[in-house]
Amino acid sequence: MDFGRNNLGQETSPYLLQHQTNPVHWQPWSEQVLAAAQAANKPVLLSVGYAACHWCHVMAHESFEDPEIAALMNDLFINIKLDREERPDLDALYQNALALLGQQGGWPLTMFLTPKGEPFWGGTYFPKHAKYGRPGFDDVLNSIANIYNSEPENVAHNVKQINTALMRMNTARSGDVPLLETIDEFGKSCLQLMDLENGGTKGAPKFPQPTLLAFLWRTAARTRDENLQNAVTLTLDRMSQGGIYDHLGGGYARYSVDDQWLVPHFEKMLYDNALLIEMLCDAWRVTANPLYAQRIEETIDWILREMRVSGGAFGASLDADSEGEEGKFYVWNASEISGLLNTAGVSLFNRYYDVTPAGNWEGHTILNRTSSGLTLADHDAEAALSNMRQTLLASRDKRIRPGWDDKVLTDWNAMAIAALCEAAMTFRRSEWLDYAKLAYNFIRKTLGNNDTLLHSYRAGRAQHAGMLEDYAHMIRAALRLFEISGSASYLRDAISWAEQVENQFVDHKQGGYFQSAANSNDLVVRSKPATDGAVPSGNGIMVQNLARLYALTGDQRYQTRAETTLACFGGRLRDQFPSMPGLLLGAEMLQNTVQIVILASIGSAELYAMRRAVFATYLPNRALTILGDEHDLPQNHPAFGKTRINGKATAYICRGPVCSAPITDIDALAKYLDEIAKGEDPA
Repeated sequence: MDFGRNNLGQETSPYLLQHQTNPVHWQPWSEQVLAAAQAANKPVLLSVGYAACHWCHVMAHESFEDPEIAALMNDLFINIKLDREERPDLDALYQNALALLGQQGGWPLTMFLTPKGEPFWGGTYFPKHAKYGRPGFDDVLNSIANIYNSEPENVAHNVKQINTALMRMNTARSGDVPLLETIDEFGKSCLQLMDLENGGTKGAPKFPQPTLLAFLWRTAARTRDENLQNAVTLTLDRMSQGGIYDHLGGGYARYSVDDQWLVPHFEKMLYDNALLIEMLCDAWRVTANPLYAQRIEETIDWILREMRVSGGAFGASLDADSEGEEGKFYVWNASEISGLLNTAGVSLFNRYYDVTPAGNWEGHTILNRTSSGLTLADHDAEAALSNMRQTLLASRDKRIRPGWDDKVLTDWNAMAIAALCEAAMTFRRSEWLDYAKLAYNFIRKTLGNNDTLLHSYRAGRAQHAGMLEDYAHMIRAALRLFEISGSASYLRDAISWAEQVENQFVDHKQGGYFQSAANSNDLVVRSKPATDGAVPSGNGIMVQNLARLYALTGDQRYQTRAETTLACFGGRLRDQFPSMPGLLLGAEMLQNTVQIVILASIGSAELYAMRRAVFATYLPNRALTILGDEHDLPQNHPAFGKTRINGKATAYICRGPVCSAPITDIDALAKYLDEIAKGEDPA
């Protein structure tokens, strides 16, 4: 490979291809590039971003497309461009390094490394010349190169300090597995973090944080805490009526830059919407709020309409920018709207969607319904508004669209599969389940090889070794499909991938799981993620999976693995519980499982009726097994040996070692499950 030229043209990542014509001699991340840096004894400039990132585009236009800046970069550094979505393990490593340097992380991430890939300094966005209180990129380049060449002892000191701290981040602070009482205490304590006026956590920017919301919702349900429940519903209401939601096309943006949920950072990510669909399903089961049902349907419609790739899987994201401007595709002027809608409809639409001649953002209007109320209007008004939204959507579709990152990511697709499954069963939409199965089969066949998974696919190429999150979320998706269908093939997939996690990712010394596999040779430190950010941590999801596998199979190895992982992070939980809700959800599942068994002929009306009763109830700790005539439960399952009553479809509900009497009546089953969901002891 000629390292004296830009070598991104053969990559498949849309983000990397955005930079293939830069005058910078960009290289994709590889061990060969690091070897070339070592041979030349040149420091590495690592630039990390993703296709939908607005400030990544800004820095590219200002600096990476500038011949003078490019010449400086080429002269002083080996320059590597990395798509953080293709290698989240590398991104996490260097984001942690930046945090250890006392700086706020984010994208674009600009890190300076030794030729071996060891971080010694970094930042995020740098303007071409000094402004916004930030040093100019030209000055930064010269300064860092000068330090590397003239102060090697300082560089070596920084490298040692950072590497030691990165290793320390993986050091276990072991502790006991938190009991239910402690989990409840943590959940209630989180209320002080919440903005009880606008929803979400206090301050700005505001991120959806669906894993935290799920934890609060579960705590509220278990403890009957109305304040916690109200904090979650307020958040969902404000997001669903706010500007962070795309009221024409469906789907939620990545975050809101203000504390009102009005001004989104306009990029739309697959993972946010998948996780929010599940959260809205859980909230709908308890509240039956029609707003949640509508937002679920609209968001799924958007995913199926705009995010599907050939073969049935889903792309990663839609850009924040179009025509070089953030949000241009999504915002409106009052005159545009009045020109498209009839005179009678304009006043109604403007009143509900906050449309004024002055606009509500930089002279434009971000459509939102916060000021008109957090509930839907009456039937006639909603019908009229729906027709007007379709008119505006048809007009918007003629605009120049934001860029679409159509690469298929295993973990993000698995989140979408699980969400489609949950929504399909909640709202009895069999076509959503069909789409989930198509995507699952795509991932299994295109990104799977026997028991192993790859992380990314685009343009006919599957690449990058699967990471902990890929396996964890595919296990979760497989278990969701197993619960719905009773097909043993899904359970076999989940068990097979769980063994791969144990073989490739486990920390044998201290417990827990590394993000990257044991044979990952291009990382100076393997991260062990436990905190939940925009997506839940791999360790949190694995504990939930292991708890469910234990409930479904009775195999105590899964219980032991879950407890070992929880104990590994147990010492950190008391101090950091608001950022570790995924682990707490797993801890609660492990201790509070509701094992449900339905014995019925596969495909029978009785089976479908019983299954509907299960999925209609908010039972986040359910472990459902559907058995046809030819199968039996594992011997360690508390319902082992149970049979149908008089040939009828029969259900058993087990909590701990105790199972209910056989239930053959659908209404009786629904009542029994509802009492469990309410924390009551069923009669």
